[in-house]
Amino acid sequence: MTLPMTVPDPSLPARVRIHEVGPRDGLQNEKTAVPTEVKAEFIRRLAAAGLSTVEATSFVHPKWVPQLADAETLFPLVNGLPVRLPVLVPNERGLDRALALGAREVAVFASATESFARANLNRTVDEALAMFEPVVIRAIEAGLRVRGYLSMCFGDPWEGAVPVEQVVRVTRALADMGCDELSLGDTIGVATPGHVGALLTGLAEAGVPVSRLAVHFHDTYGQALSNTLAALRHGVTVVDASAGGLGGCPYAESATGNLATEDLVWMLDGLGIETGVDLAALTATSVWMAEQLGRPSPSRTVRALSHKES
Repeated sequence: MTLPMTVPDPSLPARVRIHEVGPRDGLQNEKTAVPTEVKAEFIRRLAAAGLSTVEATSFVHPKWVPQLADAETLFPLVNGLPVRLPVLVPNERGLDRALALGAREVAVFASATESFARANLNRTVDEALAMFEPVVIRAIEAGLRVRGYLSMCFGDPWEGAVPVEQVVRVTRALADMGCDELSLGDTIGVATPGHVGALLTGLAEAGVPVSRLAVHFHDTYGQALSNTLAALRHGVTVVDASAGGLGGCPYAESATGNLATEDLVWMLDGLGIETGVDLAALTATSVWMAEQLGRPSPSRTVRALSHKES
């Protein structure tokens, strides 16, 4: 394919690592459970399309996220793939389950706001951080990489705008705890490029290096790509995205789909930024997954490229 035309921007990173969240963050919001083998095939196809990091599942109690209740069955089906396969662990019990299956990367999920911490974890922000600390310490002692997710970094459905210094405090706490990577989440998709820049500047001033940061945008107001570009201009090189634009957040009704991986790759390809992802193979994977779910993909790039082929 000759499009998009590549016009490099020397002020941007030469390479971006896409942290694919479709199998976990995407499918956890489905109204019905997706069969385990379909999930496994989804992960295999994503890996074959060149995605080097594919978040596989979550070891959360099935009562809270029933769509991912098959974590113990699913993970062994994909654990031999030659890609990074992080899993979400909400507490020490979740970590025990992940360790028992040979997971090599885990993630914890914190909140920048008290309201969402209560809704998602039934704890205050500081109580949640105290719960995560032994999880992070034990994971590091076991030789695992640890990612810290931080939700509601730009806005909260109950509290409204979230002060930059509030997000910086919790991010700094996760960094001090030992998290290798910190993913800044725009859970309800209200961020704008200037806000993204202000937060990244605030984190740099607080001593959190951009090399440890990732961004996780939702496209509720159509801002996910512009916010991603703003983050790249500040030196971020890890971007979360979901194949086909799957997902939202089960604890925040106003959260719509994640940034679609295909839309991200189209933009990065046009900027001459390497990702290692085969866009045609990725698009075919999302078309296949949409068929499994019985509805079209919300990704504009998937729709454009699949319509072109048909």
